[in-house]
Amino acid sequence: MPACEPLPLTSDVRPALPALRRMLDGQGPLLLPCAPGEEHGPGDAADTDDGGRTAGVAVATSGSTGTPKRAILPTAALRASAEATHDVLGGPGRWLLALPPHHVAGLQVVLRSLLAGHEPAPGPVGLSGAGFTAAGFARAVARAGESGQRPRYVSLVPTQLDRVLDDPAGTAALATFDAVLVGGAAARAELLDRAREAGARVVVTYGMSETAGGCVYDGVPLPGVRVRLDGAGSDGGRIELGGSTVASGYLGVESPAFTCVDGVRWFRTDDLGRLTDGRLEVRGRADDVIVTGGLKVAAHVVAEAVSAQLPDVPCVVVGLPDPHWGEVVTVVFVAAGDAARGVRSRWPAALVALRAALPAHAVPRRVETVPALPLRGPGKPDLGALRAALAR
Repeated sequence: MPACEPLPLTSDVRPALPALRRMLDGQGPLLLPCAPGEEHGPGDAADTDDGGRTAGVAVATSGSTGTPKRAILPTAALRASAEATHDVLGGPGRWLLALPPHHVAGLQVVLRSLLAGHEPAPGPVGLSGAGFTAAGFARAVARAGESGQRPRYVSLVPTQLDRVLDDPAGTAALATFDAVLVGGAAARAELLDRAREAGARVVVTYGMSETAGGCVYDGVPLPGVRVRLDGAGSDGGRIELGGSTVASGYLGVESPAFTCVDGVRWFRTDDLGRLTDGRLEVRGRADDVIVTGGLKVAAHVVAEAVSAQLPDVPCVVVGLPDPHWGEVVTVVFVAAGDAARGVRSRWPAALVALRAALPAHAVPRRVETVPALPLRGPGKPDLGALRAALAR
């Protein structure tokens, strides 16, 4: 038997459930969740040796920058994550699967369901388009509700939440859940407010593949999870996450991001944050700095200022090559057709407000609109692909 074994996963996870059950019982081999047809991508060779680590999964990372890797999550880490989640939410319940199960957030929905004693309720799986629609979501919620099992949970990325809230039936279905986990990418405050006003019990999660998915809920670490900051700048320090849900390392790759201190595993993230009375506020990525005219600009600070002026339009802020400035601060709105024209017409007034709110060098000099952001993994903007597309 090979040390590692690819595990193709589709929206119909039933064929994979026996292997996942064996893994949860501590039996090998190390499983490599993947989409069909991707069984032999980078790091997926079946004869890869996991270095004698315990049974579990090696799940692909999906950061917005950097080289994809596989984080090794032992069975104990997966169980600890599921148990802590259920403790915080109100006990084991019935989960609706709406995220691709080869990514950590979707996989955790499957594993939490198995540990609760049942299969996940099938839903429309995908991030947008034909794979996930609000109408399909509403139908799936209705079918799942026929069992009468409570509590009921679902995990979504902001792209899906936005789509559901644009549909009355989807919005009504959303309000029937005991908790709606929202993670995978930063969610706009306006989007979260809309969801809560519609009756949805939203829980904002923070985590990554290296921490078995979300491990901080509404700013509070899950039981068994620790948070600390390394350094302290204007946007806080580098976030480090520790505890029982942290991966044992990357498959076939040594990384200084993982350490073990006094028996506690720690992972050093690429994010900056602040801790106030034990509550974590994520302030953005440590590598989102734009250098324009020799001056540094934190992209997330500009994005927050832009969103304050145009809260109903999703946006990201990136630096694009410029012969004069080196990089030019660019705001990219996600809008198409009449919505894009509306953004353009509203931009002059927003720009006046931004000039009063931001230092002169941080005010966006370029504005772009795109119908959708390129994505990597479970809803994370692929900023590298976006920069490459806009720099042409």
